[in-house]
Amino acid sequence: MAHAKTSYVCLPCRASYKQPYDTDRERICPRCAQPLIHVGSAFAAPRRRDTAAWRTLSVLLHAGVRFHKSCCGGPGFRPRTLGEVRERMTYARRSGEPFARSLVRPEVPSAPPRGRGERR
Repeated sequence: MAHAKTSYVCLPCRASYKQPYDTDRERICPRCAQPLIHVGSAFAAPRRRDTAAWRTLSVLLHAGVRFHKSCCGGPGFRPRTLGEVRERMTYARRSGEPFARSLVRPEVPSAPPRGRGERR
């Protein structure tokens, strides 16, 4: 049985490629010859001209967030704008939550959780 295809991206070229998944082979961008990043099978690439979306994607990928299908079909929430990324970065910094976990939160609590011993 043939393996399903999955997505790989080149951030400098703002290009996405669907190729069969193979852990033994490194994928190279046909435009710039840099290594491609495996992003997962549930990835939908932004338009090449949408620089803000590619910057958002770059932040997600550098934080280790990928777009793999879960048991329910999709990868779950992923921020689409730099504003959503900034909001989650601020929450992570204030709450101490790992950055990658904050990025995939559907909603950000209005106030970070208080530590022990803090008074109101």
